[in-house]
Amino acid sequence: MTHAGIDVVDVRRSFGPVEAVRGVTLTAQPGRVTGLVGPNGAGKTTLLLMLASLLQPDAGAIRIAGVDPIADPAAARRMIGWMPDALGAWPALTARETVAVSARLYGMTRSQAAERAAALLAHVGLMDLADAPARVLSRGQKQRLGLARALVHDPQVLLLDEPASGLDPQARIDLRLLLRGFAAAGRTVLVSSHVLAELDELVDDAAFLVAGRSVARPDEQPARARAWRMRVAGPPVSLVGIAGALGRRPEEVTVDRGTFLLAFEGDAAAAEGLRALVGAGLPVAEFAPAVGRLEQAFLDLGNSPEERA
Repeated sequence: MTHAGIDVVDVRRSFGPVEAVRGVTLTAQPGRVTGLVGPNGAGKTTLLLMLASLLQPDAGAIRIAGVDPIADPAAARRMIGWMPDALGAWPALTARETVAVSARLYGMTRSQAAERAAALLAHVGLMDLADAPARVLSRGQKQRLGLARALVHDPQVLLLDEPASGLDPQARIDLRLLLRGFAAAGRTVLVSSHVLAELDELVDDAAFLVAGRSVARPDEQPARARAWRMRVAGPPVSLVGIAGALGRRPEEVTVDRGTFLLAFEGDAAAAEGLRALVGAGLPVAEFAPAVGRLEQAFLDLGNSPEERA
């Protein structure tokens, strides 16, 4: 384990009788954004706290760019930018002071800290609120301030716990572009989020947690049926007509907001279905998955053997 990313091998952590993390193994590569996906209580935040050297695992191994964050937390923290779900800032300090104080804690001079704070607040879109106390910021604004603070020492590894929570649509787009740029510069990004549509557009890889354990990624699992949404232009087409064109039973097709929903076993089957619809002379105006790949994988977690164990 020597690359500049994150390596986790069979990590475990309990709180009394509660096993929060029961055996997680994952890798996050530099130059890529990795999503940490799982239902509430899956152990995502506990794992991130261990990666950030704020919580010691009971067993297993963690390396941040080859550094053990438990054996050498100072070295690990120099490389890690940590953004928790809640800001945890000093409420009486302004946004500018919050970032500047954080910069000073990393050894910057007063002038360097002031310059870094101004640059980062502009980068995350908070310059208009730079001199407002943190306590008056909205949830989304606090998230942006937390991101600025995480980036203050130009870390090689970024750990983000629910970074899109509370952000408006434009701020989410800005966050996505910022994190993609961070990865393009060769850094490692690990993001935990329930906003799966956002993760679908952001991540290169995904690690899935269920009940404290890592489980197979979607591409490592047998293919499951996935719902596709189709819309036909022109005169209305009956559900029976759609089913007949596809050689399916009418009860296999449902109607939702003027579109038809039907499950296909994989992309090849969906492509064949589209070919059949067009071949039947139907003017197909829309044909796409009803949910993103990560969202479908998240829904499948409830049917996995690990979840039922």
